[in-house]
Amino acid sequence: MTGQLAGRNVIVTGGTRGIGRQLTLGLAAAGANVVACYRTEGGHIEALAQQLKETPGGHRLIRADVTDAEDVDRLADEARSTYRTIHGVVHNAGVISQVPFGELTSQEWRRVVDTSLTAAYLVVNKVLPLMTAGSSVVVIGSRAAMVGIPRRAHYTAAKAGLVGLMRSLAKELGPRGIRVNVVSPGTIETEEAARDSSEQRRAQVERHTQMIALRRYGRPEEVANAVIFLLGDQSSYVAGETLHVDGGI
Repeated sequence: MTGQLAGRNVIVTGGTRGIGRQLTLGLAAAGANVVACYRTEGGHIEALAQQLKETPGGHRLIRADVTDAEDVDRLADEARSTYRTIHGVVHNAGVISQVPFGELTSQEWRRVVDTSLTAAYLVVNKVLPLMTAGSSVVVIGSRAAMVGIPRRAHYTAAKAGLVGLMRSLAKELGPRGIRVNVVSPGTIETEEAARDSSEQRRAQVERHTQMIALRRYGRPEEVANAVIFLLGDQSSYVAGETLHVDGGI
């Protein structure tokens, strides 16, 4: 993938942990200049910053809460002052929780829906003036949006909403030469999850993998590869699509 996105400027939300971290590193390795935002400070930020320093290109890590309109304004201003033009937006920020629907509070509903769906509106809306013909938007959805998961009604609704939003934007922005697509991962084995060696975790993995055609969890870099494809020229006639990266579940 080296050089596939050479010279392109890309914003990644939620770009420092899990899938987001691999998105940031993968895009940078593919030649993009990456602005990745995050909400919570920690050692993982410093570690990622060091890795990016060793990767050619101009990369930045910015603290911003993408559910806050003022923070998103600041993120867009930082991108404008640094790059002037943005060729790609990857909205990966999201949160998840498991709550029986009868116990789901309005606060938790808003927290999950706002981080995935409302933030997608805010980020694309604010960054749109920086995008030109040939630019591409990719949002990270979820296979859950198509099947539903008990105790995750709020999460499923947010991810399903992203599909509708992006299909509408694909038709509205397509005439301007801006493509919009969704990458929908299945079960992905992040570094954080892999650290759990409990018997319960092993049983869960064994049960889940039996439902996956490839008989394994996905890797974050496999999601990043799909995003790189949709941001690059090889997907120049792909718009309004949901690309499932789920191993055939």
